[in-house]
Amino acid sequence: MNKSKTLPKRSEVPAEHKWRLEDIYPTDAAWEEDLQKAKKLSEEIAAKKGTLGQSAKHLHEALTLQDELLQTLDQVYVYARMRRDEDNANSKYQGLTDRATALSTQVYGAISYIQPEILAIPTDTLKQWVEEDAGLAHYRIMLDEITRFKPHTLSAEEEALLANMSELASAPSKIFGMLNNADIKFPMITDENGEEVELTKGRYTHFMESKDRRVRKEAFEALYSTYGKFRNTIAASLTSSVKADVFYARTRKYPSALYSALFADNVDISVYDNLIATIREHLPLMHRYISLRKKALGVDELHMYDLYVPIVPEVDMKIPYDQAVQTIKEALHPLGEDYGKVLEEGFTGGWIDVHENEGKTSGAYSWGAYTTHPFVLMNYQDNVNNMFTLAHEMGHALHSYYSNKNQPYTYADYKIFVAEVASTVNEALLMNHLLETTKDKQQRMYLINYYLEQFRGTVFRQTMFAEFEKIVHAKEEAGEPLTADSLNEIYRELNVAYHGPEMVIDKEIELEWERIPHFYRHFYVYKYATGFSAATSLSKQILEEGQPAVDRYLQFLKGGSSDYPLNLLKNAGVDMTSPEPIREALAVFKSLIEELEQLIGQ
Repeated sequence: MNKSKTLPKRSEVPAEHKWRLEDIYPTDAAWEEDLQKAKKLSEEIAAKKGTLGQSAKHLHEALTLQDELLQTLDQVYVYARMRRDEDNANSKYQGLTDRATALSTQVYGAISYIQPEILAIPTDTLKQWVEEDAGLAHYRIMLDEITRFKPHTLSAEEEALLANMSELASAPSKIFGMLNNADIKFPMITDENGEEVELTKGRYTHFMESKDRRVRKEAFEALYSTYGKFRNTIAASLTSSVKADVFYARTRKYPSALYSALFADNVDISVYDNLIATIREHLPLMHRYISLRKKALGVDELHMYDLYVPIVPEVDMKIPYDQAVQTIKEALHPLGEDYGKVLEEGFTGGWIDVHENEGKTSGAYSWGAYTTHPFVLMNYQDNVNNMFTLAHEMGHALHSYYSNKNQPYTYADYKIFVAEVASTVNEALLMNHLLETTKDKQQRMYLINYYLEQFRGTVFRQTMFAEFEKIVHAKEEAGEPLTADSLNEIYRELNVAYHGPEMVIDKEIELEWERIPHFYRHFYVYKYATGFSAATSLSKQILEEGQPAVDRYLQFLKGGSSDYPLNLLKNAGVDMTSPEPIREALAVFKSLIEELEQLIGQ
């Protein structure tokens, strides 16, 4: 499939390589039934407005109904969106997604009164109700969270207004998604064999790893020249998204959009700022790696399109999907028998949509509804990077599986701050397994380089993204204009600082912000860097301590949102309020550079 010149249509993909969305709804008609059910439940819960403060019984009934409504909405929305992701040009599922989005707006409008009414209940009365009503005691943690948000919760009428604006606020992301996944088309390029091949986002990474520098340069320039044609449109969509972030933060009386984004996880801004400061402090390590890469490739100038090619070019590590699955299962054996059984179920039970097809959403993710097993979207290419991506997404999937199995719906959805930890633990264990079992010197050099690339991409690159987000939101909050030119300038300056003097910062790279979907989910990407640091520590504990560390880790996976993220991690053995996990991760980065320098010098 990877060698074909054009992408297959969805109907041409073998069933065994498709996820089984019938596990959510056997038919679209069943989806329609739940859509109507959600509308009815929405009307029922709207009718309870004004009653929550009357008694513990009224409050308990409303919260129970809210859980049922939101659980149904989740299932309706997830199914519609994932069907659309199979082929973004499919108008039927575009329509279902639009209807699910509209339903979401209706539902959140209907329940918008709940938090204000709870906050209107005197604190002593609420505590007494929780103590006396066994059913309401289930919601103790949630009620404590609502109380924490009291300074940032508006009146019922204002909350309803904001809820009704949610579809408008999500428009920039939706517009970008349709442009990026359905409408944008890239030119044909000439591959290593001299054949004309269609450039796609999925194939771009493959071309960037090509040993033929001409192919890398051609793919790089073709991709960014295409995005460059839409620079003003995408700038308008991104700046509109930033404006929405700032609007919501100000409306809810947060000091800044950054403060607002971190408040949900109960994470202090100092954690975000400390990450950037610690990485900035260690940028000489990044520059040292850039210098090593330039020397290993033997080039007079190191360009941005030289960043992904393995610096051990004689090693050709092609990894077909089935081989990747087997290797991942072996690598995750230290996590124990139960984890292994669930992992096997995931690989064989219709969880994964494996290959790229025409119109399919790019990239990879794990998602699902509380009532079914998780799902994983892949666009698998036969390389090391995609094997690690598969391990990464299965880490997300099993985190969701354990949380859903061990927590009630109310607390099953783990916070974003810890969302990247389980996925990165899988990657760390996979790398350890590969380094333990690889005897060939050249392959070891290749893997060390790959691991260095993980650090560069996950710690340094994501922190650079985080700094970009902080700058652009601060400029919007200061009333400074954001245009395609100013975004390009900000992004270019960051690339210069992070990559150092021996890297040629090609002009095309200043357009890279155009193609980063996570920028539409503000202040998310920093969690990749903190998650990587936490995962480095956890994986080390699992390998060195064995069962006690595994037990702590599985409890973390089962925790959902039953406690604050920093507490869950601390119980698992990692204190993220300290810069030490970041420094420990960077110490590993340094040791890898030193080993590769020695191996290359031999």
